[in-house]
Amino acid sequence: MTLPLDRAAQDALAQDLASRLRPLALPERLALIDATVNGRLVFTTSFGLEDQALTHALRMAKSRAEIVTLDTGRLFPETYDTWAETEAAYGFRIRAYAPEREAEEHFVAESGINGFRHSVAARQACCGFRKVEPLGRALAGAAGWLTGLRAGQSANRAETSLAEADQARGLIKLNPIADWTREALAELIHQNYVPYNVLHDRGFPSIGCAPCTRAVKLGEPERAGRWWWEQASKQECGLHVAGAPGSEVKPGQKILGQKILGQEPRAFEPASSGSSSTSSNPELVA
Repeated sequence: MTLPLDRAAQDALAQDLASRLRPLALPERLALIDATVNGRLVFTTSFGLEDQALTHALRMAKSRAEIVTLDTGRLFPETYDTWAETEAAYGFRIRAYAPEREAEEHFVAESGINGFRHSVAARQACCGFRKVEPLGRALAGAAGWLTGLRAGQSANRAETSLAEADQARGLIKLNPIADWTREALAELIHQNYVPYNVLHDRGFPSIGCAPCTRAVKLGEPERAGRWWWEQASKQECGLHVAGAPGSEVKPGQKILGQKILGQEPRAFEPASSGSSSTSSNPELVA
């Protein structure tokens, strides 16, 4: 599959692939992607439940997709443990793309180590050099980008398709578990003894950088713990957003330059670190 220049044709191509993927089981979906998308395939994992299930499926299917990750430098210790355990379980190395040194040093010097809390714009800038720019390098020359996005993760992602044309990056974005439930993912993890992040057992259905992720409360959406001090409609890092989100802050916050007047939100303090767990642990939160 080579993406044509015409945008309408690109969209039609993605819609056709999504239609063909819809009735298939996950192994058959991955086989169709391998056979249909010509060129480099890249799967970006953040070691959450969705991505661990996809890593297992890709390795079992002997997919040609490269499995890479974005090492932001601010991940939970439990996430690094899951990374190491995954490499040991499946016998391969996961290539990491890190932030550019100068960009990180400049941001910390100008805004402080936790300067991303000063405003939504500052947080987006932090996500920009820690995630979006490294993603660009990871996807350079790729024809297809596989993700663990699911429609059930949040209202923002409710319309997630199995395949879509990423016009900005000039590739097909593939979301092979877009229509899966969290319960189905948990079952796959349990049945196949897939390593998973123990933070899922502690109330973290969605796990990102440690300073920007808290456990969710009963009844909250899966991604409510991400950048929880911002408006819910803005809780995306920019990897999966077409166009830059706005820079609004919560009602009542007063801005002076880049700093919020008043007390800085406190970081969530997780339970003591532990190694990642296998699916034999019955405490996995579905």
